[in-house]
This record gives sequence, structure tokens and C-alpha cells, in this order.
Amino acid sequence: MNNTPAAGWEKRALLFLVSQCITLFGSTLVSMSLIWYAAMATASGTWVAAFTVCSYLPQFLISFSGGVWADRYHRKKLIIGADTAIASVTLIMALAIPYLSSTPALLGGLLLMSAVRSSGAGIQTPAVSAVIAELVPEEKRMRYNGINATLQSVVNFAAPAAAGALFAVSSLQTMLMTDIITAVIGTGLLARLKLPGPCQSRNHGSFFSDMKDGIQYAFSDRLTGKLLIIYGLFTFSNVPAGYLAGLLVRRTFGETYWYLSAAELSGFAGMTAGGILMSTWGGFKQHKKTLTAGLLAFGIFAAWMGISKNFIFYLGIMFFYGVALQMVQTTITAMLQENTEKLLQGRVFGLLFAMYAGFLPLGMAIFGPLADIFPLQQIMIGSGTALIAAAGVIHHDRTFRKI
Repeated sequence: MNNTPAAGWEKRALLFLVSQCITLFGSTLVSMSLIWYAAMATASGTWVAAFTVCSYLPQFLISFSGGVWADRYHRKKLIIGADTAIASVTLIMALAIPYLSSTPALLGGLLLMSAVRSSGAGIQTPAVSAVIAELVPEEKRMRYNGINATLQSVVNFAAPAAAGALFAVSSLQTMLMTDIITAVIGTGLLARLKLPGPCQSRNHGSFFSDMKDGIQYAFSDRLTGKLLIIYGLFTFSNVPAGYLAGLLVRRTFGETYWYLSAAELSGFAGMTAGGILMSTWGGFKQHKKTLTAGLLAFGIFAAWMGISKNFIFYLGIMFFYGVALQMVQTTITAMLQENTEKLLQGRVFGLLFAMYAGFLPLGMAIFGPLADIFPLQQIMIGSGTALIAAAGVIHHDRTFRKI
């Protein structure tokens, strides 16, 4: 897949990435604040789980539809529309908080807001990835996906600290208003940016026929189908060592907030370093080698964390685990951008993010209860071994030979 962006594409691409990271910062800050607020107001695992589900399930359900719309309509307008809708429902909730006197009513309103925000993300995210493919030449996509990953990791690194600081001196209402401000800034920058309009070279059928075409293409093209499946299984296998890391720290090293914070920050620091690595190095000439190396390293570090008994050593492994994670994610994204037909990229990325939003809760639902039956360390070693095996399969798979 080749495209030839107009002169000045570097400036447009960077401005686009910055605009999206500004809105991402506000969204991440609010998402974390909602879960923290539920935990502090109720001390209930059920409420925390409810907010987690509302943050992912709607995005899973609508991501592929968002991909269809990204192929049918102007992607810039779609992104701005989704951001505006998210900011609008957040503003309504912020204004309504003083009138919701009971805790259940407030939590119910916040849950509804969270679900709408997640739906907006499901519409926006496929369009964002498709726009990167339009703005950046093929030979530069790995690097610019690395830049995007770096910026996102910095946001994820900074958001917890910002949320904690704001919570200490302000209210939930102020947190919501912060997201509205970042949405206004981000969409304002994007509005100034000239992006390609919708593709006119194809007569679209009905919404459902376009959806069917996307699914058929994704899984009839061997490379695209395998990359989507790899990403889903990668997300699923990431749960024990990544998303259950806090549980491991509590059980193995002690129940202190410093330990939990250090583990989380170490992982985000590794992801930031991984993004910088991919943006400067760009991976091996053959993307297959980069993907195989990333999966192999990811599996080794996941298993290694399962046998670590020293906390400082564990933090070091978590750092390199984050580096390997970015290698895998950035490579898969670039491979899909380079090998997917332009008219179908929105739908393919809709499926990609549906894989993430679906396999992550599935992994939590399976590995969470399993961690109460079997030692979490053994589960981490098992998932790491599975990833090492997956790297070996990809290395010998002929589908990836020329990539």
C-alpha cells in the first residue's frame, strides 16, 4: 500500500498526534478519576468492576461500526464529532453533580457518562489510526507510530500523578471540567489541520454490507487476519503480568502504595522508552523480525516477573516488559497500515480495537478468578511461555516471509 502525502506532511502528522494526545490526557485523567472515586465512595469491588466494564464494553461493541464510518465519512469530522459528543456529555454531568444528592444517583449518572464516553472512543480510535496511514508515507509509518506510542505513554505516565494532585486540591466536578478544556484545545488544533476527505473512488453499499465486506476482507486476507488474531491473543496474554501486576505486588512484596505506584510507573516508563526506541530505530528492515523479537522478549520478561523475588529487580523487568510491549503494538499497527487496502483501513482498525476491548475484559474475567485458585506467579510463567511459543510460530510462518 503506497500513498504520497503532500509536502509538509511531517508538520501535519505531528500536529495531528499532539492534538490527539491532548484529548487523550483529559480522557485518561477522567477514566482513572471515576474508578478512584467509586473505590473511595463505596469501597465496593462491584462498583469498581462496573466502571471498568463501562469503560471497555461499549468501545468493544461499537469499534467495528466506528471503523465502517471511518471508511464512509470524513475522518477529521468524525474525530471532532466524537470528541465533541464526549465533552458535551461530560459537561452535562459536571453541571448535574450539585443536584445529585444521593451517592447511588451520582454513581449511576457517572456510569452512564462513562458508557457514552467509551462509545465515543470506539468511534474515534479507528479513524485516528486510519488518518496516520493517510498522512505518513509508508516507509515512515513505523517511526511515526513509535512517536504516537511515545506520546501516549507519556500521557499514561503523567495522568495518574495529575489525577492524584487534582483530587487532593479539588473535586470530581473540577476533574470533569479539566477533560472539557483538553477536548476544546485538542479539537481546536485538529480543526486547523487540513486532512484528506472521504474516499470517493468507491460506491458504498449499505452500512451492513460495508461491515460484511470489512469482515470478509480482514479474515480472507491471510496476513491481516493473522495480525488481528495475534493482537487479540497478545492482549489476552498480557493480563497476568500487566493488568494483574498490582495483585502480584501486594501478595509478593507488600501492601504499600509506594510499591504499587513504583510498579505502575516502571511499566509506563518502559512503554515510553519503547516508543522512543521505535520512533528512532524504526525496527528491523523486515517487520516480521521486529514482531518476533518483541513477542519473544515480552514472553521472557512476563515469565521472569513470575519468578522474581526482589522488588528492585522486578521493577527492572517491568521496565523492559513495557519496552517489548511497545515493540509489538507499534509493529502490528504499522504492518496493518502498510498492508491494508486504503478503502478498508477504518474497518480493519475497528476490528483491531474491538480485539483489544474484547480480549482484555475476557482475560480479566478468566485470569482474575484463576489467580485466587492458583499462584499468580505460575499463571504469569504460563502466559509468558505461550508468548514465546507464539514468537516461534510467527518466525516459521510463511505468511510473514516477505514482510
